[in-house]
Amino acid sequence: MNDTTNHNQLFSQRLKEARLSMGLSQKNLGILAGIDEFVASSRINRYEKGVHQANIEIVQKLAKVLKVPLAYFYTEDNELASLIRTWPDLEKEKKDKILALL
Repeated sequence: MNDTTNHNQLFSQRLKEARLSMGLSQKNLGILAGIDEFVASSRINRYEKGVHQANIEIVQKLAKVLKVPLAYFYTEDNELASLIRTWPDLEKEKKDKILALL
């Protein structure tokens, strides 16, 4: 498997995980991200299946709707992805403690 395939699979997996955790259908996610409602479901499905790769503008919109940092979709380390996903919701004190540990 080459790096491009690996990154596409990571993106696809993380997109689906984030969507499901928000309780959104593929269609609703697509519509909220500004994709035409008539193709929203199929476009998100293709992104999640890895058939198509979303351009950066679409990924930014998806990240905003899903309330995750853009980096969440692309980091290779699952533990780091978890931290990236939860980081914006952490209190400043917790962030400071984590950074102090590093």
